[in-house]
Amino acid sequence: MKKDEIKRSPGSHPRSDREGGHRRDAGGEKAASAGNKPARPVDRASEKRADARKLALLALSDVTIGGGYSNIVLDKRLREFTLTPEDRALATSLLYTALEHRMYIDYLLAQFIDHMPEEKIVREILHLAVTQIIYMDRVPDYAAVNCAVSQIKGYNRPQYAPMINGALRNLIRARDAGELREPDRAGNPVRYLSIMHSVPETMIKRLVDTYGEDETEAIVSFVPPEHWETVRPNLNEISDDAFLDLLYRKDYHFVRGGVAHSVRLIGAGDLTATDEYRSGLFSIQSESSMLAAMAVGAKPGQQILDACAAPGGKTALMAEQMRGSGRVYACDIHSHRVALIRRTAERLRLYNVRPMECDATVPRPDFDRRMDGVLLDAPCTGLGVIFGKPDLKYRLKDEKIEQLTAVQASLLDTCSAYVKPGGMFVYSTCTLLKEENADQVAAFLERHPEFELLDDDAWLPDDLKPRLSHGMIQILPHRDRGMEGFFIARMRRRHD
Repeated sequence: MKKDEIKRSPGSHPRSDREGGHRRDAGGEKAASAGNKPARPVDRASEKRADARKLALLALSDVTIGGGYSNIVLDKRLREFTLTPEDRALATSLLYTALEHRMYIDYLLAQFIDHMPEEKIVREILHLAVTQIIYMDRVPDYAAVNCAVSQIKGYNRPQYAPMINGALRNLIRARDAGELREPDRAGNPVRYLSIMHSVPETMIKRLVDTYGEDETEAIVSFVPPEHWETVRPNLNEISDDAFLDLLYRKDYHFVRGGVAHSVRLIGAGDLTATDEYRSGLFSIQSESSMLAAMAVGAKPGQQILDACAAPGGKTALMAEQMRGSGRVYACDIHSHRVALIRRTAERLRLYNVRPMECDATVPRPDFDRRMDGVLLDAPCTGLGVIFGKPDLKYRLKDEKIEQLTAVQASLLDTCSAYVKPGGMFVYSTCTLLKEENADQVAAFLERHPEFELLDDDAWLPDDLKPRLSHGMIQILPHRDRGMEGFFIARMRRRHD
């Protein structure tokens, strides 16, 4: 087997993240279309998985009622329970699948419940039950129904048990008869896409305005064909070939990524617990994030600013490109996130990184025209990564987008002042909206004619070079090898 060929086993489903962290693990479950759920073998063990379902319910409530973030609350709840690996996978899959399809599940429930009770826990119990009935082939219908009834009784709300039991059994009958209704696509395509793919209508409208209806559907319906975690070697410590040899010796299942030095690991488990990670031999970082850092073109001896740097993946890549020389100033507004950058640099032994707590919208005259390169990976709506963080999409409101675009414009104006003549200015986001991306860059260039976009594509993999347009590239997950949705613009300050 060649080193660039995939090495994997059936049923492997790792986690992945933009620059490391927790993301959905399908746990071997396979989604089925509503109304066309195949026959399933009875899984009697699932009846004994009450703790996994309890954990999922608590985590779901933490997100939908308590306002928490899915990855954070799930990690917290997993630490509170002692579960088998299979039950951890079930709880994780339940949470993320319920969140991913939340609006569609509400639409289904409305066909069988005239008025949802005001007590919020009833809705969450129903959502977890419908998640199992519609999307999880290995869970028997009766187990999902019985568990929901037991859970509501466990919350001392037995008066809702008949309603829950009846609604779920009616849904099962309608599913088996092919009678689950869908919204009218011809009459209101935006509403149809919103409900069927659980994305707020305001986001669908904005995406349709940019990409059209068909491309928007491809964007919001995308699910990676496999779940992987992308890693790259610390080139100051280990070469590409030596790193691949290490992966072979560890018996990992992997395939080479499309971006230089990247490797996609399949079913690798918790990589942060490995000796190799802790000793700084590699980083966990998505290919899109790597490209944003590579766009700066950092070279030994330079002065570089990473303006919104936490958790430090892009900072680390640029520092490694500089071979320990020069300086990478890594800024973040929050002290606890600066601590993340510092730990990353220490783990990788990158002594040319200078973590700094600062507000990147506030000018720093001491940085004016000092930097050979500035990377501004701006705060954004995150629409490019919603397939792994489904709760993010429900937090997006028009007023939130307006606030973000104002912050982005302020960051562009402030950080551009630090670029020396001939220096590089890279603006990136992990979103897909033109008002945060190409429109934002166009407005910046009107205000700052001293900058120009660069058409050079040498920093891109060959398959992505055709995507570059006037110095800007929009990466779409469904189109570009499952890479996270990123926008990157490369600009240079003209010489005086």
